[in-house]
Amino acid sequence: MDPRTVRNLIDGQWVESVTGRARERRDPGDDRQVVSVHPESDAKDADAAVSAVLAGWSQWADTAPEKRGRALEKAADVLESQRDTLVEELVREEGKTRAEATMEVSRTPLNLRFYAGEALRTAGQTLPTGDGSLVFTSRSPVGVVAAITPWNFPLNIPSRKLGPALAAGNGVVFKPSEVTPLLGQRLVDALLEGGVPAGALAVLHGGAEVSQALVADDRVGAITFTGSTAVGESIHRVVRASQRTQLEMGGKNPVVVLEDADLDRAATLIAKGAFGLSGQACTGTSRVLVHDAVHDALLERVAAKAAALRLGHGLESGVDVGPQATARQKESVLGHVRRALDDGARLVVGGPGDPGEDDPALAHGHFVRPTVFADVDPGSALATEEVFGPVLAFLRVGSFDEAIELAGATRYGLSAAIVTADVGRALRFAREVPAGLVKINQTTTGQAMNAPFGGLKDSSTQTSKEQAGEAMMAFYTVDKTVYLSA
Repeated sequence: MDPRTVRNLIDGQWVESVTGRARERRDPGDDRQVVSVHPESDAKDADAAVSAVLAGWSQWADTAPEKRGRALEKAADVLESQRDTLVEELVREEGKTRAEATMEVSRTPLNLRFYAGEALRTAGQTLPTGDGSLVFTSRSPVGVVAAITPWNFPLNIPSRKLGPALAAGNGVVFKPSEVTPLLGQRLVDALLEGGVPAGALAVLHGGAEVSQALVADDRVGAITFTGSTAVGESIHRVVRASQRTQLEMGGKNPVVVLEDADLDRAATLIAKGAFGLSGQACTGTSRVLVHDAVHDALLERVAAKAAALRLGHGLESGVDVGPQATARQKESVLGHVRRALDDGARLVVGGPGDPGEDDPALAHGHFVRPTVFADVDPGSALATEEVFGPVLAFLRVGSFDEAIELAGATRYGLSAAIVTADVGRALRFAREVPAGLVKINQTTTGQAMNAPFGGLKDSSTQTSKEQAGEAMMAFYTVDKTVYLSA
């Protein structure tokens, strides 16, 4: 079989979709190159996958937790042994730079090792009664978990969903993004090689029809999703009250820069958060709310950093910013840029032009120049809507109170940062800003492996956060309270 060919995994067999249709995925840095071919599945494939996992997951649930943990550990070993190959495949399929891909490929096995430990720590408790009886709680797997994941972190994010779900003893139907099917299959290959039985795991490739079928299937006990707010809201509208739902969605993340900030440090943090990963991170920096006293000096520094970044294919040396993941994503980002110009924002660096027109090396990729706007209207689309690309809006503020007010003036509440030397104002910002992640003198991007991750407002369902923290495994387990008398 061509190593670029991807299949569905259903009932332990690698199969085509029942439709027989397939779709090519091309390198976003050079769309002349095919990097993978995957099935275009439909609701019938989803039904078969759920049926297979429903029939097979109980054997995995009955497996001793140390053995479940060992399977995740071995899967981590497999991924680490394939590091160089995975880095290259990630660059070619998603568009990251080599450095960004290396970071993701290195982080993913660590995630699996972390969740392997959680397999042994998922326990109940005993409670005093005073009458000689025993009251205790037990925690059991939910059953079938549907994991629907995005393309921007095709190894890291799925490992943060499949890892804890499998550690708890659940069966998983995994729907990777149709943009990054090859990386989804590589993760599953590693889990199977590590010892996760095929009966506990299915993989479906395809688009919205597959996701809709999984969400509507009443045999699915839990849904974990990361992606856009629009899709997350569509999921939330159709799930049952008893169906556990974890939604991590979009962001419009601000960095507040006060007049006492170290401007060189602030500019470095802002540029990294805004232009790293080609701007394609839900926690990426999208707005800079900067005190009027230092606005011009900071804008000059950030603009200079943006102008110095080199666009190119992620496998080339010296490249700072890779392509947008798809042609559609590129056009969406450029649409935001054109609308900002129409709304009167002042273009400082970058803009709506196609870099490929000036540089033949970029002619076959989905590239967008790192772009900075100033004089942005706080009520405009650029100041309030998620762009998900390397586009940054500067807004002047006259006071700390105004900065906090503007920081919360969107529907989103994922990540927010402040750069200041004043600890008191930093702590007040942490208390008052409506964001699930608050960074002080750090970028809006990046999270500790052992910390909870999730937003507020329309960035998350909030009730069940992703990634870590003491309550993480609760989403993947159901509790029973048992009363026992002799």
